[in-house]
Amino acid sequence: MDVVDRNPAQWVTLQGCRRVLVVVHTEVYGRRLRELLPLLAADLRVQVAFTVAPHAFNGGALRALRGLGGVVLPWEEAVRTEFDLALAAGSQGVEQVRAPLVRLPHGAGHGKLQRVADVREDGEARGVGGMGRSYLMWGGRVVPAAYAVAHREDLEILRESCPEALPVTEVVGDGVHDRIAASLPLRERYRLALGLRPGERLVVVSSTWGLGSSFNRLDALLPRLLAELPERTYRIAVLVHPNVWSGHGDWQVRAWLTGLRRRGITLVSPGADWRPLLVAADWVIGDHGSVTLYATMTRAAILLARFPEEDVNPVSPGAELARVAPALSPAHPLAEQLAYAEATYPAEAYARISGRISSEPGRFNTNMRRLLYRILRLGEPAYAPETAPLPDPPALDSGRDEPAGTDGPSGVCA
Repeated sequence: MDVVDRNPAQWVTLQGCRRVLVVVHTEVYGRRLRELLPLLAADLRVQVAFTVAPHAFNGGALRALRGLGGVVLPWEEAVRTEFDLALAAGSQGVEQVRAPLVRLPHGAGHGKLQRVADVREDGEARGVGGMGRSYLMWGGRVVPAAYAVAHREDLEILRESCPEALPVTEVVGDGVHDRIAASLPLRERYRLALGLRPGERLVVVSSTWGLGSSFNRLDALLPRLLAELPERTYRIAVLVHPNVWSGHGDWQVRAWLTGLRRRGITLVSPGADWRPLLVAADWVIGDHGSVTLYATMTRAAILLARFPEEDVNPVSPGAELARVAPALSPAHPLAEQLAYAEATYPAEAYARISGRISSEPGRFNTNMRRLLYRILRLGEPAYAPETAPLPDPPALDSGRDEPAGTDGPSGVCA
């Protein structure tokens, strides 16, 4: 049998394309990077491939790529291949990539401090997660060719944590911020799509991951919500950070909440877009995760169920939010606390806090596309990039009849 030359170049139809590698570490990082894909779409000069990089929570990384139909390269092959541009929202392994790298943050506001386990030297202060030398440098050099940050305040953090990265840092704004802002006029449409009836109020319970998260106390909070809030008036949807799903397994997360789901709580699928629910919500009960911070852009009243101050950057917008938003009390009826948060809604303070998410509101796509095409050494397409509103969400489904051993119904419910 003749040996066939498997050189990939002989099989392509379009040749001479600039090659872009999207490096996905986790589901959260993958969602961030998906926001960049429309900036490269419809350009016959650009070919995009994807890879999943090693990470403790990369169990959900492929879910972030599901439905795209893109070429997904094995990590070992991806790091052996030359590309014209690489995109990543994480740091692990990216020094191996053979391409100019553009790094993005994977959340809002750089609110979390470096994990204690990541501190390299005894007595070393915990830096801001994602912004220290251990995240941006390797072997004494800055790894990214460009570090795209959301706000001018991030430059001040870098001056303290990794001044070597300042020359490659650009303030581009926040794509999630801009998508939510473009979608705020569609609030009633989203509520209708979710299946909310006239007079029903939506309570979104949001949790990040880790011991300081709301999920660590959901066994106390969710039964109270069911017991104290009339079902005919309130709908409850729970957003659980993808790292929880990845770390414990999809089946396990569903199984832990099976009884509550059968009683009427919606557990939002880890693959669903949480942003329309945030726009549609009447209340958000959250913690120190990015979702709670993005809620300051919406009409939702906010209550904090958890806020581990020792793990939060004290000068971040999330820390400011903790000084303004009411804290959930175990000693008072929930309906009264929801009414209090609504009646005392600090609109001016929330506007100030949400303004700290992005110092380039509405300009992320413009700024980011300019950066990407500069590194690609190509002229930008001859049209302005648009910021599309978020798509309609699927209807809420309580899943109350679903046994823990099933895959769950389609749509927004896990």
